[in-house]
Amino acid sequence: MRVIKLTALWCPSCIIMNKIFDDINKEYNFEVISYDYDFDNDEVSKYNIGKILPVFIFLKDNKEVLRIIGEKDKQEFINLIKEV
Repeated sequence: MRVIKLTALWCPSCIIMNKIFDDINKEYNFEVISYDYDFDNDEVSKYNIGKILPVFIFLKDNKEVLRIIGEKDKQEFINLIKEV
């Protein structure tokens, strides 16, 4: 599964979620493509993410199967992943 990770350097929730996501990804080993909200405008605009960060978009066979928006605790994040 591929994950599009959309974050920003100035975003406190992004900093927290980067650590949580990195821990989770050690187990799941997703292919991750990261974009910065401020520096990758062309790519970020393709995903219609709005103003709440971070955003994690999970793709299976190049189709979106899950979108996680905002700050979540580790177990909640894992539970959402397990649903797909």
